Amino acid sequence: MKKQLPIALSNRHIHLSQEHLDILFGEGYELTKLRDLSQPGQYACEEKVDVVGPKNTIKGVRILGPVRSSTQFELSVADAFTLGVKPVIRNSGDIKGTPGAKLVGPKGEVELEEGLIVAARHIHMHTKDAEEFGVKDKDIVSIKVDGDRGLIFNNVLVRVSDSFQLEMHVDIEEGNAAGVKNGDLVELIK
Repeated sequence: MKKQLPIALSNRHIHLSQEHLDILFGEGYELTKLRDLSQPGQYACEEKVDVVGPKNTIKGVRILGPVRSSTQFELSVADAFTLGVKPVIRNSGDIKGTPGAKLVGPKGEVELEEGLIVAARHIHMHTKDAEEFGVKDKDIVSIKVDGDRGLIFNNVLVRVSDSFQLEMHVDIEEGNAAGVKNGDLVELIK
């Protein structure tokens, strides 16, 4: 029996710390939910910021909530080249030694020393899904995509939590290369 799961494409976005949110939007500012995302408790916000790199600016980058302990900008490889920074593929939260940039909001600016990553491919799994698929947290698996542009994604990190909903995340460039759209089913082949 095939071990299938849905895939979702992630576009550029930013997660802010409360400290940086206060600087960019004003002291005590609270994010405004635009819509819920597929992972429980995560949401897209109405607020956006501009990201300024050494070479260019990317305007209107959507903020995702809720606030986090540290600020992290998730971008594609093409976005990194546009900004003029070296793309660094990392797991979410692993920002030590990554490039930085300037964030510009309506009330202020923040100069990030680090925090720009190309998010590594990963799968969110509920504990029950992990048992069913025969994997555990931090396993590295392979995923098969069928279709006209079929391919195999290697080096996919499994993340397991009782708060996760089953879904694989890739950036928009990888999703386009594979010819997939949000909700398409892919196969874990381990």
